[in-house]
Amino acid sequence: MRIAQISPLFEAVPPKLYGGTERVVYSLTEQLVALGHDVTLFASGDSVTSAKLAPMRDQALRLDPSVKDWIAIYYRMVELIYRRKDEFDVLHFHIDYFPLSLFSRQQVPFLTTLHGRLDIQEFVDAYATFADCPFVSISNSQRRPIPQLNWVRTVQHGMPADLLTPQPSTQEYAAFLGRISPEKGVERAIRIAGRAGLKLKIAAKVDNADKEYYDTLIKPLIQGNPDVEFIGEINDAQKPAFLSGAHALIFPIAWPEPFGLVMIEAMACGTPVIAFNCGSVPEVLDHGVTGFIVDDIDQAVAACGKIDTIDRARVRATFDRRFTARRMAEDYVDLYEELAQPATRLHALTA
Repeated sequence: MRIAQISPLFEAVPPKLYGGTERVVYSLTEQLVALGHDVTLFASGDSVTSAKLAPMRDQALRLDPSVKDWIAIYYRMVELIYRRKDEFDVLHFHIDYFPLSLFSRQQVPFLTTLHGRLDIQEFVDAYATFADCPFVSISNSQRRPIPQLNWVRTVQHGMPADLLTPQPSTQEYAAFLGRISPEKGVERAIRIAGRAGLKLKIAAKVDNADKEYYDTLIKPLIQGNPDVEFIGEINDAQKPAFLSGAHALIFPIAWPEPFGLVMIEAMACGTPVIAFNCGSVPEVLDHGVTGFIVDDIDQAVAACGKIDTIDRARVRATFDRRFTARRMAEDYVDLYEELAQPATRLHALTA
């Protein structure tokens, strides 16, 4: 098939450091090429891909402080893709609501995977206006704020099987990986590890939007604390050693996480996850197999005491069965083929 993958422009594909959606787009694109499809990736020009790269600007938005209005960049991007639409059998968007108005008025099959939270009124109103467009959710829980959309599939994320692998290591700490923000719960991770008698290593990005939160609430918990180490952002090459050396990844979220890519990154390294029961967590984790799903800090501390009952080889085996990029790509190809059938109208599947 001739497939267009349309990535966000905030990070390169793959992202140099933090960047969830662009990382998923990279994994999907590379696997589609490996399966023999003709793929064009619309992304920033500093992206690296085995597909045909259609650069929408020279560099990722995050790396360009000169940008004053990123919405104008997306507005132009959607128009440029529209002008090339007839080159493709299907167009797969990962850029939220931006393509919906234009592409709902043309005939080339398209779909939009929604990667973020939907429990914001402006999102509810915007997406409900285009409720007949084909949408893909990344977890069933993501659909709850707008159940009436034309949800054609839930396709869980996947990663290349050999990107992150278990490393020989002695487990000496608990890990926190991702982004420093109130909804990610790093302050709870510090409390959990401390009460469980574990050292905590934090590998995380601090966005400018969250700098005040970090400076006022998190930094004082780290400074002078010999049991907490803040590493900063790490790349994919650094993740296997970081995660393999952890007793567990602590994922104490306080928001409706649509998927939580760091959970399967930990699983790929054989590392169990202790996660709060929010959003997609019960769909991603198998309680007692790949980690523990908990409701509060007390339960998380208790789970730390049981983490050695988790078989790390079984954690990795579960990743191989459920969360590889090949499985994700095959799921999407099935959907592309359905969309490309003449006069096919996909209807929502019950979550």
